[in-house]
Amino acid sequence: MPAGSPSEQRYLVMRRVTLAGAVTNLLLATAQLFGGVISHSQALVADGAHTLSDLSSDFLVLFAARKANAAADARHPYGHGRIETLATVGVGLVLAAVALGIVLDAIDRIVSPERLLGPTPLALALAAAAIVSKEALYHYTMRAARRVRSNLLEANAWHHRSDVVSSVVVLIGVGAALAGLGFMDAVAAVLVALLIGRMGLKMIWDSAHELIDTGVEPEIHQRMLEAARNTEGVRGAHELRTRRMAGTLLADIHVLVGPRISVSEGHRISEAVCRALRAVHDDLGDILVHIDPEDDQQRAPSSHLPTRTEVLRRVRPCWEGAGLPQAPDVVLHYLSGRITWRTGECNFPVVKKCIPGD
Repeated sequence: MPAGSPSEQRYLVMRRVTLAGAVTNLLLATAQLFGGVISHSQALVADGAHTLSDLSSDFLVLFAARKANAAADARHPYGHGRIETLATVGVGLVLAAVALGIVLDAIDRIVSPERLLGPTPLALALAAAAIVSKEALYHYTMRAARRVRSNLLEANAWHHRSDVVSSVVVLIGVGAALAGLGFMDAVAAVLVALLIGRMGLKMIWDSAHELIDTGVEPEIHQRMLEAARNTEGVRGAHELRTRRMAGTLLADIHVLVGPRISVSEGHRISEAVCRALRAVHDDLGDILVHIDPEDDQQRAPSSHLPTRTEVLRRVRPCWEGAGLPQAPDVVLHYLSGRITWRTGECNFPVVKKCIPGD
């Protein structure tokens, strides 16, 4: 990607934030895993495994961020944003797998009381430290995600927030175990796993919606249609379609304009429609505006008519017979299944008679 380009700047922000998260997660996972073993807390070990999965997802985010922000090329004319979506699915799968492993181990300990662990106060202190550091990491990552409009970075931020919730559960479970309810540490581990699994499945579900080109919510869709219809020069709007690609929304829409305006005026109206749509949804990327001179929702009434080349071929004998050295400047209008036209060569009515459909 070109140095200094928006894509490069977006990638640099994502890399900086993700590296900060990776370093934090590495230090925290090490403390939780070793601390969990030393303090005999299965819940803390489970939370450490969760944090370690965050580290693997951080590396996945780094890889995807680089690839997803690469410039569009001949084979990928819309860019590589969907790599972010696939990476988000990958993060979700990692979470789901970690959750399943924790649940199976914790249930095994619950049904075999002799395998239950008795945590020490050290586990309580480590759980509290994890809550503070993960909450700070969530806010730092979410601010960056909103600034660069990255669904992948936002998913990673929510990953950090799920860590906060799981650490709170660990804190409660360890506290209860220290109070004499030894089984609560294993119960806390199961609850942590359920939270992890829920977050992973939600990430997969949301990404699947994007991959099948799910559009915006109905109320936003209606607001966008109304914005297009209220644009000066627009007589109607229909067939608005939207889909997401990573942090960008793509849209195309048909707008009905005056049937005899110029191409340049139609282009100007399309630009105004784009501005109106972006005022409703500011993360819109590419917008394709199809200009319609007449309502073609049910059928294309003029699709059977000849092209300009064919029209001029048919009338060639007319202008030659009228003494014109070349074809007159004819403007054709394809409307209601007929061709109407006008020309600056108003002194040659014989030419007018020869235009098909007139």
